Amino acid sequence: MIDPGAEPPTVLITDDSLVIRAVVRSYLEAEGYRVVEAVDGSAALEYCQQSPPDVILLDIEMPGLDGYEVLAELKADPLLRDLPVVFLTTLTDMQDVLRGLRGGAHDYLKKPFEPAELVARVAAAAHVKKLQDQLRQRNAELDLLSRTDALTGLHNRRHLEEELARLQSDAVRHDDPLCVLLLDIDHFKRVNDGHGHPAGDAVLSGFAERLRGELREEDVAGRWGGEEFLVVLPRTDLDGALIVANRIRMAVEIRPFLVAGVEIPVTVSGGCALGPVGNVDGLIRLADEGLYAAKEDGRNRIQVAALSRP
Repeated sequence: MIDPGAEPPTVLITDDSLVIRAVVRSYLEAEGYRVVEAVDGSAALEYCQQSPPDVILLDIEMPGLDGYEVLAELKADPLLRDLPVVFLTTLTDMQDVLRGLRGGAHDYLKKPFEPAELVARVAAAAHVKKLQDQLRQRNAELDLLSRTDALTGLHNRRHLEEELARLQSDAVRHDDPLCVLLLDIDHFKRVNDGHGHPAGDAVLSGFAERLRGELREEDVAGRWGGEEFLVVLPRTDLDGALIVANRIRMAVEIRPFLVAGVEIPVTVSGGCALGPVGNVDGLIRLADEGLYAAKEDGRNRIQVAALSRP
């Protein structure tokens, strides 16, 4: 039964018989399904590519592409391979049925069919599609959680390492500049010691929010560890990266963090490195050297590692 509060499943009927399409449509629409039609295999594939349905009712014997060929095309497409296909067929030989099932069809329905059987098989296929969608969404949510720092909502180190490797590879391939910023909140231990760890957590979260506000959509930022944050700036030269880094630094310096009614002044230091270089570890090491130099020079500043200078 279709959930009355949910969007009705879409069923694509693919059959070269106008009569079959009309009969199937009438039965399914009476049960609340949204029904669309395709007159042959090519039209079915085109429709699926543009707007994938929830269930495909697919005739086997059609002019042009037959049902087996359409099924093979669907299974070869990563975006369409999970669409449940129910074969409609006048073929009674079990080998024909097994050929479809072995090719990845969800089910089959022999013509002529009983209306109740048609509805039951479509409902079962639609339920499988719903479960697949829920599982896919849940897996995506779990993957996002595994890549997110729980405190700040930024990416975690695992995601940063993977994204930096990908962006480094892209930069090498396209001969584009790539800059990395390694930022560290100055004297963060004093915040924890003087105001307590909950206040320190609030400062970290507040810093992450200000950091996000200074970046482009294509930039990648995350918590590298403790009070250190890594920012990857694709297609950005050293001058551009320094502008971004100092914008972040000023966004932190000019306004104290308000925690439980108490203003906590904070500054940030950073190291900036220009890539791509030989490997990701080398790029991070350069940024870390710049950060160390910024700390040595008095903090609340951005330094460029010597090897990154043009």
